[in-house]
Amino acid sequence: MKTRVVIIGGVAAGPKIMAKLLRTKEFECQIDLYTEEDMISYSACGLPYFIEGLIEDPQRLIVRRPEQFEELGANIHLNKRCIKIMPDEKKIRIEDIKTGEIEEVEYDKLAITTGARPVLPAIKNIHLPNIFTVRKLQDGINIRNKMRDPETKKAVIVGAGYIGIEMLEAFYLNGIETHMLEMNEHILSIFDPEISDMIQEEILRMSDGKVKITTSDAVIAFEGNGKVERVITHNGHIIEADMVIIAVGVTPNTEIAKAAGIELGVSNAIRVNNRMQTNIKDIYAAGDCIENFHLVSKNYAWIPLGSSANKEGRCAAINISGQYDSFPGVLGSAVTRYDGLTLSMTGLSETEARKFGFDVISSTMTKKDKAGYMPSAENITIKLIADRCTKKILGAQSIGSGDADKRVNTVASAIQADQTIDEFLHLDMTYAPPFSTAVDPLLSAALVINNQLFKP
Repeated sequence: MKTRVVIIGGVAAGPKIMAKLLRTKEFECQIDLYTEEDMISYSACGLPYFIEGLIEDPQRLIVRRPEQFEELGANIHLNKRCIKIMPDEKKIRIEDIKTGEIEEVEYDKLAITTGARPVLPAIKNIHLPNIFTVRKLQDGINIRNKMRDPETKKAVIVGAGYIGIEMLEAFYLNGIETHMLEMNEHILSIFDPEISDMIQEEILRMSDGKVKITTSDAVIAFEGNGKVERVITHNGHIIEADMVIIAVGVTPNTEIAKAAGIELGVSNAIRVNNRMQTNIKDIYAAGDCIENFHLVSKNYAWIPLGSSANKEGRCAAINISGQYDSFPGVLGSAVTRYDGLTLSMTGLSETEARKFGFDVISSTMTKKDKAGYMPSAENITIKLIADRCTKKILGAQSIGSGDADKRVNTVASAIQADQTIDEFLHLDMTYAPPFSTAVDPLLSAALVINNQLFKP
């Protein structure tokens, strides 16, 4: 008899589980995937670049269509919302969004991949027309249509995280005068304050006066006659706007999991073990709805990233099929850009490391990413963070118009290999003038820390 596998959610982790199970020929199963959307398996991470115009056809963001999975034997149920999980009966309750009909579906193995949704703060008139969030494919289509409207001249972005910065780039490159508002003291607060300040200064320098950034201020109201026209802030600013992006963060979709007795962890994300198993037998979870074990802090954290969702989905599928796989955890490695300026980090920031009790030592330096005489050489700034007691590397941040992200990837590998600073110095990194300096900027940063550690 085939094992009945039911998957709730269809953007990243869910389709990954389905694809892997369909390739596992030794595991006979019937797969049913339920999603409240009218499509599955698309790249939400690509939405800002579609909005920008780098990608013209939104269909290119779709990784695999329902019929492609169905040809392989899976059953895809669009516009179907799971409203209840009944673990004792091994059933879920499904509502048809279009008709309101209710049905109950049995499972042998259940995978929860319900993802996350944008946070909508309690701001007066937040539901006025032309106020958008960035999460679903239709969101991207709606935002781009409004941005390309000839009457759209000014935009406001509320929130200065990764999505906020990516939307700022999209609007700037399309000639939209944009004002970014951030309630924290610094933009991109995942970086250390001095790096965040460098990013802000560089964005403003590059943007020819078309971008404004205000920090330490919060939106208290939107105003307009039938549509958004003004943004009102706590500090008394009144900002004209033809459209607004809300990008203050996301929250995990875990209400039905909690109601079913599934254990939640930090930020109300689902707690799973390293095999993606929840506390209830035969129920797995993966993607933006779960918490992760942080490999440096050794604590649980909620870090929703598309790269992690795909790895978690693969891990869940292997274990659902009766084989063994484990997902050790995350470093929170991330990268984004603003008009050619790369912004990347991994591990803990110095601020976070101190909160977790590490005896922090760090170095920050700006150098060319290639031999200085090469025409393509650009500056990159690297901050490397280590623990004075163990000499272990804790994290890194790198920004610049050069190859900043490849340095961060190198550090991510070193952290997962549990390397110390002195071991890291012996990395045999590639060198040729078009690609790096003779002593890579990353090793130069490590050398500064090493000299401090072993100073007589």
